[in-house]
Amino acid sequence: MLKTFTKQSRRHKEASKKIEIRISGLGGQGVVLAGQILGRAAVHDGKNVVQKGDYGAEARGSAAKSEVIISDSRIGFPAVRKCDILAAMSQEAVDKHLKDMKEDGVLMVDSSTVKSIPETKAKVFKIPATDTAKETFGASIYANMIMLGALTKITNIVNEKSMEKAIRESLPKKVTEANVNAYKKGYNFPNSRKE
Repeated sequence: MLKTFTKQSRRHKEASKKIEIRISGLGGQGVVLAGQILGRAAVHDGKNVVQKGDYGAEARGSAAKSEVIISDSRIGFPAVRKCDILAAMSQEAVDKHLKDMKEDGVLMVDSSTVKSIPETKAKVFKIPATDTAKETFGASIYANMIMLGALTKITNIVNEKSMEKAIRESLPKKVTEANVNAYKKGYNFPNSRKE
């Protein structure tokens, strides 16, 4: 009986995939919005999703994070315990949250703002999101969309079109196209390379 239960349990775990993501940075970088958009895209893909965002005591310039759990089945605990994916948009975010990553996780950093990456077994990808946003779009506020594009391409956790649809649904019309273009820039970024 126990042996059968174990096989069934193992099959259930293999069939139901759960991915825990933390997007972290500073207030004003749009990390909470990025998490909301990622969650919405996963819903469009037919997944179960839990998303929550946290800001520091002062909103702009203090620590901010967004946690997203995406699963094929019901989500039992609504908080990230050990993240499979950490997208860090500031040095403080890497320093604070790297310890919460799974050993075989994916670490994505904004190499424009993160200059030192501690030793890790995670797969590390450096994306110059802030510099690219300033150079291409004239403002650093598009860095979060560039990171979402790179995250979508690197991890394949949501469909590219679902992400674009989620961006269009989440933002005012007057800024939608610029944000979609920033997302596409990140998705097609040639140097989203593993370190």
